[in-house]
Amino acid sequence: MATSLRLREERPLDFWGGNRFFSHMGTGIDSLFDDFFGGSLLRQILPEGRDMYSPSIDIKETKDAVKIAAEMPGIDEKDIDVSVHDGLLTISGEKKVLKEENELGYHHIERSYGCFSRDIPLPDTVETDNIGANFKNGVLTVTLPKTQKAIEQSRKIPVSSA
Repeated sequence: MATSLRLREERPLDFWGGNRFFSHMGTGIDSLFDDFFGGSLLRQILPEGRDMYSPSIDIKETKDAVKIAAEMPGIDEKDIDVSVHDGLLTISGEKKVLKEENELGYHHIERSYGCFSRDIPLPDTVETDNIGANFKNGVLTVTLPKTQKAIEQSRKIPVSSA
């Protein structure tokens, strides 16, 4: 007697039993909440992960130093921490937003908080004892001076077309 084996087709769970009306309605409701609450802002403040807000960082290398610029609009200088440990530069802090409206007949307050942390590996050519940090107009600039040996060993290499 031969037995045939039938494989079941795996399909995602369909909560609405294939009813397109309810499926589209659920998608519409999700979109409505994103539009009303500002989906991107909501994702920044929900506790899904520690690094929901992460500042944009530019790294530029010059002959004498490595410069890191981190955009941190709306963050106070006192809420920023810059440290060096185990070959890493860590920029961390806390973003606090308080929006309050007091109009005729209503009082509305919104608060959001979020922590961030960025670890940047440091090259061996950096003098970790002389790192400087400056915060101005919402931009943190960290200057990592190069060692004298790294500056002296730097040389330009000619490029040929042949």
